[in-house]
Amino acid sequence: MKGNKNEKFIILLVSLACIGLTVESIVMSWEFWVPPLILIGTVSLWVMNLSGKPSYELRIVYYLIYAMLALFFHGVHDTSFFDVALVVTLVMIAYSFFDRIIMIHLFFIEYIIIMVIQFRLVLTGDVMEFDTLTISRVILHFMIVLLVYNVSIRSIRNREEEEIVEKEKDEMLESVDADMEDFLSNISHELRTPVNVVNGMSEILMKKNIGPEILSVKDAGVMLAYQIEDIQDYTECKRNKIILEEEEYMSISLINDVVMGFRLGSNDKKLELVVDIDPAVPAVLKGDVKKLHKIFRHLLINAIKFTKQGGVYIRLYSEKTDYGINLCIEMMDTGIGMDLRSIQSVVDGMYQVNKKRNRSSGGVGLGLFIVYGFAHRMGGFVKIESEKGNGTTVRVTIPQKVVNPDPSLVLSTKFSGNILFHVKSDKYKVPRVRDFYRAMATHLAVGIKVPLFSAESVKEISSIREKMDVTAVFMGEEEYAANSDYMDALSREIIVAVSANSGFKPNEGSNVIVMPKPLYAYPVIKILNEGRDAKNLELSENAVKPVFDGVRALVVDDEPMNLIVARGMFSDYKMMIDTAASGREAIDKFYSADYDIIFMDHMMPEMDGVEAMKRIRKASEELKKPVSIVALTANAVSGAKEMFMKEGFDGFIAKPIYIPDFERVMLRVLPQNNEGKRGAR
Repeated sequence: MKGNKNEKFIILLVSLACIGLTVESIVMSWEFWVPPLILIGTVSLWVMNLSGKPSYELRIVYYLIYAMLALFFHGVHDTSFFDVALVVTLVMIAYSFFDRIIMIHLFFIEYIIIMVIQFRLVLTGDVMEFDTLTISRVILHFMIVLLVYNVSIRSIRNREEEEIVEKEKDEMLESVDADMEDFLSNISHELRTPVNVVNGMSEILMKKNIGPEILSVKDAGVMLAYQIEDIQDYTECKRNKIILEEEEYMSISLINDVVMGFRLGSNDKKLELVVDIDPAVPAVLKGDVKKLHKIFRHLLINAIKFTKQGGVYIRLYSEKTDYGINLCIEMMDTGIGMDLRSIQSVVDGMYQVNKKRNRSSGGVGLGLFIVYGFAHRMGGFVKIESEKGNGTTVRVTIPQKVVNPDPSLVLSTKFSGNILFHVKSDKYKVPRVRDFYRAMATHLAVGIKVPLFSAESVKEISSIREKMDVTAVFMGEEEYAANSDYMDALSREIIVAVSANSGFKPNEGSNVIVMPKPLYAYPVIKILNEGRDAKNLELSENAVKPVFDGVRALVVDDEPMNLIVARGMFSDYKMMIDTAASGREAIDKFYSADYDIIFMDHMMPEMDGVEAMKRIRKASEELKKPVSIVALTANAVSGAKEMFMKEGFDGFIAKPIYIPDFERVMLRVLPQNNEGKRGAR
C-alpha cells in the first residue's frame, strides 16, 4: 500500500505545521489551552506510527481527525482570513499521499465551512474593509483551492489506475509463468516414460555384453533423467510447492552417494576429490534424504563443471541444537569463481551464469537455485563465497532430527599407536589441493582422537618410527610408486594403505592395501579397525545384493516397452514376472492367479492405477489372498509418494527405475510369508 510507505513523511509535515501553528497561537495570543493539546496530539501521532498500533486504517482516521481539528482551530480566527486557503492547499497535497479521496473531499468541505465562518466574522465585525481587492483575492484563493482539490483527486485516481494496471500486469506475468512451469512439469512427466525405457533397455543390453557403445547410451539416459528431474525440481522451487518426504537414513550414505557419483563420472580433467566427514555426525538422522542427495549432487556437479584444474573439497559436519542438529555441508573448489552479480543471478534462478554458445560447461544451469529452494524449504540456509579466478565455496546448513546419536564412524578401542600421512607437498599443481588433504586428515584425527603425523619422505617415515609407535601409513599412488620396494617391506610390519585410481595394483607379494580414490574417512577407519583383513572398503559393497527367488510379481502398465523393461530388470532378481496392459486386465489376472506383489502404473486409460489398486484390495479381502501393491509411475512430483501411500499403496517407485530404490521397497513391503524367499548373492 503506497499510503503506508508515506506515513512517516506525512506525519513529519503535519508535525512541522503544528509547530508553526503553536508558535502563531502564542504570538497572536489565541486560546492558551490549545498549544498543550497540539503538543500532545503531535506526540501521539509519532507514538502510533512507531508502535504500529492500532491498525493502519484506524491510524489514518486519527491523522485525519487531528488535521481537521488543527485546521479548524487555525481557520476560525479572524486573522487567518487569507491564510486558510494556503493551509488547506498544503494539507490536501500532503494527505493525498494516503490515496484516500474521501479525505480530500472532507478537507474541501471543511474549507467551505471555515470560509462561511470567516465571512460572518468579516460582515459582523470591524476586522477589514470588504472591498473589490478583498473579493478578488478571496475568489483567487478559492480557485486555487478548487484547482488543488481537483488535482489531488485526479492524482489519486491516476495512481489507483496505475496500481490496477500493475496488478493486472503482475497477474498476467504470474499466469504466464505458471503456464510455463506447468508445461515444463508436464513435459518432464511425459519424458520419464521413454527415458525409463532407454535406461532399462540399455541396462538389459549391457548384461548381454553387446558392446561398449551401449554404455554411452546408458550414460546419456542417466544424464537426461537427471535433467528432467532438475526441471521438475526447478518448477516446484519457483512455485514454492516443495513437499518434504522425511524418513530415517544413515548419515554416512550421503557421503557414499557423492563418492560413488564421482567415481562413475568422467574425470578427464584429473581433478582431486577430497571428502572430509566428521566422525561425530550422528549415525542415523531423519529428514528428506532424497533432497539432501540432490543438494550434494548439484553442488558436486557445479564444482566439477567450473573447475579446470585442482580439485574439490567436501566437508560434512554437524552442530548440536535443541531440535537435533544442524547438518552442515561445505563444498569448496579451485575453479573459475563468480562475481557478486553472477551469485545473485543463480540465487534468483537466472539459469546459467555463462550463457555463451561456446561455453564448455554442460547442463541446464538450475543446480544452485534448486539447492537454495530445497535448503530454505527444509528450514536451512545457503551461503556462497566466491571470487573471479579464485574458486567458489558453498555452505549449506539444514536442520535434521537425530534418531541415533552415536557417531557415524567409530574407531575400535583395540586400536593403539599413531598414524602417518605420507604425501609429497609439491606433487599438486594447485597448492590449495594440498591444503584440502591436510584439512581432511586433521579433522579425521581430531574426530577419532588419534595422533596424526605428516611425513614427506621415506627418511622422515623412518625417523618418526624410531621415536614412536606407528601403526599405519597412508599415502597416494605417486608416493608408493617412488619407493615401492620400501613400502612393500614396510607393509609386512605395519599397515600400509595406498589411495589410488582405478586399475592400480601394488607389486606382487606386497601387503599394501589399496583404497580406491577419492580418499575419505570410511575406508580409513575400516582399515584401522580391521587391519590387513579389511575387505569391502567401498561402503556400497557392504550391502549384499538381495534376490527374491520365487516371488510372484505382476507388472501393470499400458506402455508395452515399460513391461519389457520391468520384466528384464526384475527377472535378474529371480522373480517370476507376469504382466498386464491395463487395470482391468490386472484385476482379472488377480482373480485367476496368485501374486506376492503388484507393480501398478498410475496414468492408464479407462481405469487408472489408484482405482485398480482399490478394486484389487477389495478382491484380496474377499478371496483372502494378501498382496503388496507398489506404485510404479512417472508421476514423481514432490508429495507424490505421500499421495500414493495415503491412497493405500504399500510402496512407491518412480520412473525411470532406480535400482537401489527398487531393492529398498522390495525388502520393506514383501509380505511375511515371503521371508523365506528373500536371499542374497
